[in-house]
Amino acid sequence: MAAAGDNLTPQEYIIGHLGNLSYDFKEGRFLTNEEVMAQQGSFWTLHLDSLFISLALGLLSLGFLALIARGATSGTPGRLQGFIEMLLLFIKDTVESLFPHPPKLIAPLALTIFVWVFFMNFMDLIPVDIVAVMGGHAKIVPTTDINVTFGMAFTVFAMIVYFNIRSKGLGGFLHEVCVAPFGPKLFIVNIFMRIVEELAKPISLGLRLFGNLFAAEMIFLLIALLPFYLQWTAGGPWAIYHILVVPLQAFIFTALTVVYLSMASEKH
Repeated sequence: MAAAGDNLTPQEYIIGHLGNLSYDFKEGRFLTNEEVMAQQGSFWTLHLDSLFISLALGLLSLGFLALIARGATSGTPGRLQGFIEMLLLFIKDTVESLFPHPPKLIAPLALTIFVWVFFMNFMDLIPVDIVAVMGGHAKIVPTTDINVTFGMAFTVFAMIVYFNIRSKGLGGFLHEVCVAPFGPKLFIVNIFMRIVEELAKPISLGLRLFGNLFAAEMIFLLIALLPFYLQWTAGGPWAIYHILVVPLQAFIFTALTVVYLSMASEKH
């Protein structure tokens, strides 16, 4: 945990760490940190740090699981293989408890989401000033970018729609949307309530993950503003606590995804 820059005010220091490495493809240039924080730029502005780091961590998580699977033995497992087997059983039991008779896709999907979100959350334990020391202002924790968490959440929303149609058929799904819960005469009210209900799922899913990780990042930044002899005193316990938050938030996102897909597969 590095000390805050001596030439920066606390506000400038915090703002400097909250901005993304953003490129506006319409204007053909990188945005300054001040422009990013002021939400300037066109629709075609991309947060390159969030995109590339989340993609790299996704590939890393898949490679990690593939490496463990390739080296797995049927005899006495090593510590790493034993840990992964415990994780697999935990995810499998969680899925079966939340989703009766789940399709074969659900357990691998849940495992992939858990590991990927875990890796992204884990980046929050890297000292906050390490990117600044390397000469940049990029975010290294993708889940502190609401675009990433909403992107994942609305992908889950698309899967919810797919599972609804898969289990009930397009006609059955549209019929359910129009007649539940107040009957066909109030179909306008039914449709409105269904839209609100379905949109609330990805919005709450994305905001929950973003809010928890963003708040944790802010606390790390505030601790970094303390004198160096107090940083480890405050930062150590918070980092230890955050070690519990990292897998917990990954599990909550995974469990809610499974619950929503289970609800979408129910036939009424």
